[in-house]
Amino acid sequence: MEETIQPLSRIAFELGPITVYWYGLLIGLGVVVGYLIANRETEQRGLPKDTFADLLIWALPIAIISARIYYVIFRWEHYVDNPLKAFAIWEGGLAIHGGLIGGVATVIVFARRRGLSFWKILDIAAPSIIIAQAIGRWGNFMNQEVYGGPVSREFLESLMLPQFIINQMYINDPIHGLGYYHPTFLYESIWNILGFALLLWLRRVNLKQGEIFLSYVIWYSIGRFYIEGMRLDNLMIGDTLRTAQIVSIVLIVGAVILWIYRRKTGLASKNYLDEEVAGKPTAGQTKAKKKKKK
Repeated sequence: MEETIQPLSRIAFELGPITVYWYGLLIGLGVVVGYLIANRETEQRGLPKDTFADLLIWALPIAIISARIYYVIFRWEHYVDNPLKAFAIWEGGLAIHGGLIGGVATVIVFARRRGLSFWKILDIAAPSIIIAQAIGRWGNFMNQEVYGGPVSREFLESLMLPQFIINQMYINDPIHGLGYYHPTFLYESIWNILGFALLLWLRRVNLKQGEIFLSYVIWYSIGRFYIEGMRLDNLMIGDTLRTAQIVSIVLIVGAVILWIYRRKTGLASKNYLDEEVAGKPTAGQTKAKKKKKK
């Protein structure tokens, strides 16, 4: 029976000579959903309406290019004999950490040129980034990548997973052979959805500017560290060090230090909800007015 299980097609649809792959389609869907969420919050936070539309024109291609470069650098042995394969991104191979580096670098330049707050833009973008990651991981699912060690079909069924996920986890791994594997793509997607809910809640907590984004960095990195330990298709530094785990530790420590430093030095002087919202006074301003009246 198991020998008859066929993987889902990586192709979503074809329009004449144009082939659209699920990988790219799902990443694109994540970008659109993230943009809609960020754009709505942009207007509420008093930034120009077209801020994220203009930002995406630069950030999206730069993030994709940097994500691909990052991936190819740590998987160069797969491309050294055929360098042109490095351009075949529809086959998978976009490293999230590489995309974040390119994206954040773009925000730095964009914010300076527009005279906008770098931290405010990142705070608004944080929930959008993590929900886009949650959606994009399903592109890895369609490509049968980002999976963990071998498991039994019974184990997957015990997780109450739909049959299409269980069947897609029947993979011919180059080392461990044909069998069922941990759906680590799913674990990370669920972790990111939980992170999305957390970040939306933190907006209402009214943290200091920059701390929602730093919360994203910490949350995502904790999950990525543990899930990366389960994966088989890791990017490696040498033969023993998993790149994503090292980067995750650095990001967690760096985010915590930066959080404390900005608080102690007064660099984090403004709160997330300090600015006017759609022309109305903020919660803090409303409370101040009520106290005066009393």
